[in-house]
Amino acid sequence: MRPGAAGSSRRRRISVERLCAEAAHYNASFAEQVRRWAILDAFYVPTRYPNSLPDSIPARVYTTDAAREAVRLAREVVAYVTERFEH
Repeated sequence: MRPGAAGSSRRRRISVERLCAEAAHYNASFAEQVRRWAILDAFYVPTRYPNSLPDSIPARVYTTDAAREAVRLAREVVAYVTERFEH
């Protein structure tokens, strides 16, 4: 069973920062991108689990502009990774 799978005794939270650090072992260019992409980690738990924001909800905290920027960065990540696999 892979780490973090259901029933596993050790769960690992999905983290763009951690994934970039692991990918940098194979391709150093990922270490250069982590500062730009790590902000995406801030969107994972609060937007998936609305009760994780004390005294608020995601709709009040995450603006349309913030959502657009997150989507833009996520697309950038996907394009970057895809390009590395194709070459």
